[in-house]
Amino acid sequence: MSIVDIVVDCSAGDSGKGKVTHHLCKGAEYTHVLRFNGSGNAGHTIYHEGKRFVTHSLPSGLFHGVKSIIGSGCVVNKSQFFKEISELEEGGVNTEGLIFIASNAHVITDEHIAEDGKDTKIGTTKQGNGPAYRDKYDRQGILAKDVPELQDYIVDLYEEFHENGEVKILCEGAQGLELDVDWGDYPYVTSSHCTSAGALLNAIPHSWVRNVWGVAKIYETYVGAKSFEPSSAIFPRLRELGDEYGATTGRPRQCNWLNLDRLKRAININGATELVLNKVDILSDLGVYRLYTGGEEVSFETMKDMKDFIKQELNSSQPNLKIHFSGHKDRI
Repeated sequence: MSIVDIVVDCSAGDSGKGKVTHHLCKGAEYTHVLRFNGSGNAGHTIYHEGKRFVTHSLPSGLFHGVKSIIGSGCVVNKSQFFKEISELEEGGVNTEGLIFIASNAHVITDEHIAEDGKDTKIGTTKQGNGPAYRDKYDRQGILAKDVPELQDYIVDLYEEFHENGEVKILCEGAQGLELDVDWGDYPYVTSSHCTSAGALLNAIPHSWVRNVWGVAKIYETYVGAKSFEPSSAIFPRLRELGDEYGATTGRPRQCNWLNLDRLKRAININGATELVLNKVDILSDLGVYRLYTGGEEVSFETMKDMKDFIKQELNSSQPNLKIHFSGHKDRI
């Protein structure tokens, strides 16, 4: 039987999904890595063989020689696509015969980018994603299979996953639940489906799903137009310690404490079986251990106290959830 594992962000993105995906690819013998939503509006920072890479639309499976596909839930900027391939090749990562695009993925045009550049309300990355998704649902978009320059990279997802024997797919999401078009803080959301259910829209039946890896940080960040960061000198300190600047735009991320109620919600909606909480060492460097739960701010004396509380609270409602704590310096 075919097997699918899914990596999703349980916050507002920027939580370390690329690191987790890169780690899972090391020894799991996946046949495919599928990027299932978003595009150039996302940035995954990956450390591979001593080098730092930032990918946007390309799946992380390329770093381990795994066949990698940009899925039907994505929109593709062809110029950026070829630019990223060149950057990986220049960095010593082979992509030849490994990178593909779903035939029914949609394409971002120059007109989409120009339109998105005028946004002042949402705080988008101005990569053209929103207008491209709008045209997709307005039934006037351009499919990747109809773009001559992309012909050598086109693949039919149904044929790939259902007509070539058993497959073992790792699905790599972009952004996070708090930015999901249906379940995020509307209208401050992205234009695609960021949940584990979004992966299934890429010709994947639910019966194949084995594990859902939820990823979050032990504190929260957000990039966009809404007000998110409380007025306190401690959060600029946290931003500097965590190097909280957007991988795609370089914009400073607003910071706040972990909201445990929102995290529980994300775990439940995504059906997470595993949870990775990243950047634990950054909070330790700050020397302040706080989170929100039940509408109240709770403080802890030590990181161990905070970890124990998180485990107790999450496992009380999800006893089978496996919780992993990881530091920023952990190059897993």
